[in-house]
Amino acid sequence: MMQLVKSASGKSILFVMATEVEYGPHLKAQFSPLITGVGPVEGAVILTAALSGLNAQGQLPDIVVSIGSGGSRSLEQGEVYQATHLAYRDMDATALGFEKGRTPFLELPVQVVLPFLIKGIKTATLSTGASVVSGAAFDQIAENMVDMETFAHMRASDHFGIPLIALRGISDGAEDLQHYGSWADALPALDRHLAAAVDLVIKQV
Repeated sequence: MMQLVKSASGKSILFVMATEVEYGPHLKAQFSPLITGVGPVEGAVILTAALSGLNAQGQLPDIVVSIGSGGSRSLEQGEVYQATHLAYRDMDATALGFEKGRTPFLELPVQVVLPFLIKGIKTATLSTGASVVSGAAFDQIAENMVDMETFAHMRASDHFGIPLIALRGISDGAEDLQHYGSWADALPALDRHLAAAVDLVIKQV
């Protein structure tokens, strides 16, 4: 069951993850997350429902932290990065004259700037979409790293006026993904590194 975590300054934090598979023993020692499922649709629906329930109880968190794995062909494999900008790579309304990545009639830029930066965690830009990215598919993406939920988590949080921090451990991308193990085998090491990043978040928020 999800629980809000208190930061050193007394702020309440809701940690959000896509899947239990990424929730290793080091993270389990620090928090109980909301598991939203994989992809932007599940990410938006489950987090919105959870925040609606917390809102009804007068218990909305001060910060949402979206945390988990991500892919990159350019960043260091196994390292943890915080996102400075988010993009939604699935959105393409260019046939109507809109810039690729911009949602029509929504006042958001193609890359949305996140409000907080945590000292001691490397930074990168992040692209969210419903596809697993591998190999040559990275050539079509301007951002440094990819995932499948963070933009959705940000939109759900923003609906309730809650800022979001995004932490991604790079699990794959240097080589083409061949099978499930190409991703899953990296998760135990990422668990330790993500837990170290969580310590910094709790101290600084």
